[in-house]
Amino acid sequence: MFSKNERGFALILTILIISLIVALTLQFNTTMRSDLQSAATLKDGVSLTSVARSGFAFASAVLLEDASETAFDSLNEAWADPELLSSSFSSLFDDVSLDLRIVDHLGRININRLIDENGEFDAEQKNLMTRLLSLEQFSLDSEEVSNIIDAIKDWIDTDDEVTRFGAENAYYGALEQPYSCKNGDLDFPEELLFVRGITSELFYGTREKSGISRYLTTYGQGKININTADPIVLGCLSDQIDQEMVDNMVEYRTDEKNDLEDVKWYNKIPGMSDITIDPGLVTTSSTNFEIKSEGVKEAMRKRITAMIERKDGTFHVLSWKTVLSWKTE
Repeated sequence: MFSKNERGFALILTILIISLIVALTLQFNTTMRSDLQSAATLKDGVSLTSVARSGFAFASAVLLEDASETAFDSLNEAWADPELLSSSFSSLFDDVSLDLRIVDHLGRININRLIDENGEFDAEQKNLMTRLLSLEQFSLDSEEVSNIIDAIKDWIDTDDEVTRFGAENAYYGALEQPYSCKNGDLDFPEELLFVRGITSELFYGTREKSGISRYLTTYGQGKININTADPIVLGCLSDQIDQEMVDNMVEYRTDEKNDLEDVKWYNKIPGMSDITIDPGLVTTSSTNFEIKSEGVKEAMRKRITAMIERKDGTFHVLSWKTVLSWKTE
């Protein structure tokens, strides 16, 4: 017969074994649920990738069709209506939606055109940037504006000579976390955050006001499409243009009855017949577009962001980025 101590030991051993079995069972169930969830996530991720890619292909086709129909680009056209683009395509799917939008980057200021092929300031582009940075919403005084523009020039020109109050390798190399001055064109506007004087608040803005990033690009030849440019950019095209004129230009180009092919259509607006914008600074047709195609299923999102160049009846992909994310409340 078992002694009391042996019976107690057997009971404890039995409890330990049962506890171990329960723990292993729970861990197995957790692992199974995790594997099933991972498999479902992978499946949904692949599905959303296909949706996003299809959206990109659809947007590209819309842009090519538009080029074959009109010689100019404006915000009145189908490619510029995100609701129309998204709804036209999302109806093909049952449990997945598509958020599709096209942004014309020729409606923005190309920061790389601040200097000419000789590495010197392009006068018109410098004036354009000066007007932008001098806007009240950016809270910069004239000296700060001038210094930032000098620093941008030094960042993108190929020499190591400091422009007035700009900055070259000597400045950036002496920082607590040193890096080299690029001395070349920016690939993305975000690189401006490395330039002396450009803060995150100035670049991205705040909840109350936008930053300079939404008005800048690194694509195109420097001409701005006045049919698609943000009102802020329109106001920067000339010292002669005031806010009332900007409002009238936006109203004029919104009216589908008006002919927007002629780059001087703004002269038809009352009070603007004598306004002159450098013809080398503006255009009414665009070549560089950003396509944002996002497949959405419940909380999961898969976004493709691509830059394309539309030219001679075809298009070329210049950059491509894919991001998987989950929407949180």
